[in-house]
Amino acid sequence: MTELAIRNVQAADLPRVQEMVRKLAAHHGDVAQVSLTDLERDCLGAEPWLRVLVAVRGVEISGYAALCSLVQMQFGVRGMDMHHLFVSEEARGIGVGRALIDASVALTKSLGCRYMTVGTHPENKAAAMIYQVAGFEPLPSPGPRFRIRF
Repeated sequence: MTELAIRNVQAADLPRVQEMVRKLAAHHGDVAQVSLTDLERDCLGAEPWLRVLVAVRGVEISGYAALCSLVQMQFGVRGMDMHHLFVSEEARGIGVGRALIDASVALTKSLGCRYMTVGTHPENKAAAMIYQVAGFEPLPSPGPRFRIRF
């Protein structure tokens, strides 16, 4: 396997990340509308909304993980949610996803977080197994959630 490095996303990576976001959205039946400007604001802006790690094999970005901050304010506990995990088709099955998961866990711990969550489609048994093998435990459904759009 070509040497693999996991690092923080850089501005030059954003077009490739955007392409992968589109592929992940299409896989879930969505149409991604994220622009490069959106990604730059959310990943690298003055107040980044996401922490994005990229997997680099040789010179090619072969995957990414996007992490969002969480909190359990009543307990004074910080956490992180793995919002996205994507590995390009040609890099699947060779440890890229696991490397991104491990790097995400390490980053989460380094930020003083006490937990990390990740969700997957209920029918995606392979992903569920990967997360459990990586040490994640299943959580009960959080119950009803609501939103308002602006």
